Amino acid sequence: MILRLLNLCVIGILILAAAYVYRVKFDATVQAERLARLRGELRHERDKIAALRAAWEQLDSPARIETLSKRYLALRPIAPTQFDALDRLPERAAQDIETRADPIGGMIENLEQPSRLDVTGTIPAKNPNRAAADPAGGVATGASPNERSR
Repeated sequence: MILRLLNLCVIGILILAAAYVYRVKFDATVQAERLARLRGELRHERDKIAALRAAWEQLDSPARIETLSKRYLALRPIAPTQFDALDRLPERAAQDIETRADPIGGMIENLEQPSRLDVTGTIPAKNPNRAAADPAGGVATGASPNERSR
């Protein structure tokens, strides 16, 4: 009786193991098909990229651009008399300098002052009063630690 029960359990376990192996095989087959499809899509995209690069090379060729510029642009060759020294350039008018707005200068003028003087953004000062009074500290003289060690 116990042997029959043991045989039935073993047969049940074998059936479950066979079903699990079949499921694993089926999943592997699905993944292999998906991988083959993705490889085909990748190959197709690489072919498209190669065709686009070839078209770009054709459009970007200097000979083609020169032909188009001669056809559509009224350009003349540069004459040697068109070059001159920089010191012979006329001075800029003073009114242009004064009337022209400086957007970066305006932003700098409107910056807020930091609330603390010892803020550097990375390393806090140990004692700002001592660092300003001590020239060997490198803060008052502007010397970096590498320059002080030389």
